[in-house]
Amino acid sequence: MKTRRQARILELIKEKDIETQSDLLDILKQDGFPVTQATISRDIKELRLVKTLSTNGNYKYAAEVVSTEEQQSHFYLFSTAVVSIESAHSLVVIKTRTGMAQAVCAALDATERAGVLGTIAGDDTIFVATRTDSAAASLVSDMRKMMIKKNNSFLS
Repeated sequence: MKTRRQARILELIKEKDIETQSDLLDILKQDGFPVTQATISRDIKELRLVKTLSTNGNYKYAAEVVSTEEQQSHFYLFSTAVVSIESAHSLVVIKTRTGMAQAVCAALDATERAGVLGTIAGDDTIFVATRTDSAAASLVSDMRKMMIKKNNSFLS
């Protein structure tokens, strides 16, 4: 539920100018998410939402821009925590070291890859639903490249 709710929050702030937590709370409740103000506050913090100036002169929530340093930390996380990655049509299954699936999943969500519809993480397994078979193949290819770079760096 948390992953779906946070994904919906990211969609909403792209689609609309959300100015307050109260606005976000009302929309999420209309969408069927049972949320409280405290939940919204935690989600905003976890998603690293920031307030930016909108075209109408008011402030709105926006996703924080991911820095090169943060991209490198995602690469490090993917390259050290991911054990295997396979796809079956538009579903990707990522196996991680025990206890690392949530972190890898959150980092993957933060990259906002085109074609990814949603993710679900357990303790050591992540399911990624993609829009197309080719989006799944692209994700698998990119993550395998990171795994190869990791393995080659240990050999040198």
